[in-house]
Amino acid sequence: MGAALSGYTDTHMHVYDDAYPAATNAVLRPPNASVADYAHIQDALGTNRVVVVQPTTYGLDNRCQLEAMARIGPSARGIMVLDANVEDSTLWTYAHLGVRGARFHMLPGGAVGWDHLAAVAERIAPFGWHIQLQLDGHELAARKAQLQTLACPLVIDHVGRFMGPVEPDSEPFSALLDLVDAGAHVKLSAPYESAKDPHHRYEVVTRCVKALVERAPEQLLWASNWPHPGQVDPPLANDLINLRDQWLPTDTLRQQVLVDNPAMLYDF
Repeated sequence: MGAALSGYTDTHMHVYDDAYPAATNAVLRPPNASVADYAHIQDALGTNRVVVVQPTTYGLDNRCQLEAMARIGPSARGIMVLDANVEDSTLWTYAHLGVRGARFHMLPGGAVGWDHLAAVAERIAPFGWHIQLQLDGHELAARKAQLQTLACPLVIDHVGRFMGPVEPDSEPFSALLDLVDAGAHVKLSAPYESAKDPHHRYEVVTRCVKALVERAPEQLLWASNWPHPGQVDPPLANDLINLRDQWLPTDTLRQQVLVDNPAMLYDF
């Protein structure tokens, strides 16, 4: 990538610490992964800003990720899991701590369902926050109208997370493009959630990434998804770097997706 980019942001990673209890419905209970562990990956990738995302493991208990943000300091922002019953005082406290969105994980282990989505969007909109959504991308067409009426911006995880993978000219992927056209952001991350590849090339997902880059580079974000929860053969730092540079082959694209877009969305 050449010289390090000031403000290069990893927009999606998790911290795990078994000092915090797992939710009773947790599907994934990864081994401990600390801020100190992440620092080694951050050095290898060259990132200098990070977005700490509440994993499904802890349900509505955001304490582990909030502590991680505090340990990292001003270069961290956070995405937490909230339901429609969250207190206003909690929202104000979280905003002061650097939280910038609410996560909805619509797969097994998620803590908050579709019935809370619109209400949470209404609650967080005055703070300038967004909804971060993870689901099987094959559901996007059925949910498109609902998602287009949210009261706040929308960020869709992991290139849509189509389980299994789709081509960029497919009907399922067109639903993602429609949402992008309506203003949604998409994270270029975790291609292994859609396609398995022992060589970590993920060619089918890469074709979809290229379609997104051509369509709306101003609405794309990049993320490591460290420590790759649930993966038995996680990509190494060099694998992530190779994918990043293939997906974002020019200095202009890297500046926009790695620095400018997250700086605006997460208020760095």
